[in-house]
Amino acid sequence: MSAVNTGIFSDPTARGLTLELVRVTEAAAIAAARLRGHGREKEADQAAVDAMRTELMALPIEGSVVIGEGERDEAPMLFIGERVGTGHGPSVDIAVDPLEGTTLCAKDMPGAIAVMALAERGSLLAAPDVYMQKIAIGPGYPPGTVDLDWSPAKNIASLARAKGVEPSGITAIILDRPRHMDLIAAVRDTGAGIRLISDGDIAAIIHCTKPDETGVDIYMGTGAAPEGVIAASALRCIGGQMQGRLILDSADKRARAAKMGITDPNRKYDMHDMARGDVIVAATGVTTGALLSGVRFSPGLIETETVVYRSNTGTVRRIACEHRRLESAPGSG
Repeated sequence: MSAVNTGIFSDPTARGLTLELVRVTEAAAIAAARLRGHGREKEADQAAVDAMRTELMALPIEGSVVIGEGERDEAPMLFIGERVGTGHGPSVDIAVDPLEGTTLCAKDMPGAIAVMALAERGSLLAAPDVYMQKIAIGPGYPPGTVDLDWSPAKNIASLARAKGVEPSGITAIILDRPRHMDLIAAVRDTGAGIRLISDGDIAAIIHCTKPDETGVDIYMGTGAAPEGVIAASALRCIGGQMQGRLILDSADKRARAAKMGITDPNRKYDMHDMARGDVIVAATGVTTGALLSGVRFSPGLIETETVVYRSNTGTVRRIACEHRRLESAPGSG
């Protein structure tokens, strides 16, 4: 554990934000979990958004949402550019995904989480809600072990050499989408294994940081850009390598990106481009998965599990919480 304690969150008052972020993701997770298995994706997502926004507005910060539920005209709450917090405290960027894995929650499948990142103002890439090409591996490998511009075969071969195994000893995690058919075929041609997932690429990228536990070595493919920025924030805290490139394949998308200050539509971002400075990431399980246990309800008691990462200290905290007064007031406690 590092003794370094610098950055915008170094004073005692600001450092308390770590626990406050846990309250935010816990509230969103609990609200969404009440609709697990009900098949109502939009309602579950809205419940998580509402709960998260209520908690965010109470934080002692001057916060700006740079990754949210959409742009101002598309999202009633937590839109990109929205101001949150009490207005008294550090100026920060906020990236939120109140319910990553809406389909997972609606079907009560493993791996849905509520997640957010908080960083110094100007530190997080303000990405529009478009797709992003992504590649990520965990810590312990030489810089440049993988590259977004290489073929799948070259990336698998390079990672296998760095790990000291044959390509057959590598497992890639890829979203199960028609757009990935060629990628899946190319990876299988190398002899590497593939774990296909239906949703949840933030957790999937985090899985790459502990291949001995998760069995996953590399994330490859195309997913949502907002989730890419949040995943990059997590890797900043726990180590690894990640690159991403926004897919701005229409005039409208390029115009939206330009409004957010993106001048090079073909730029390849590494994780330090997407998340700089002192970063804190919190995630609470909604449904039980490999990363976190889901919310558990019992008479008079709600149990949650949250993981909190911080870049400047390199700490990973797991917080198991028993909420004993939440049945009548979700999100408090």
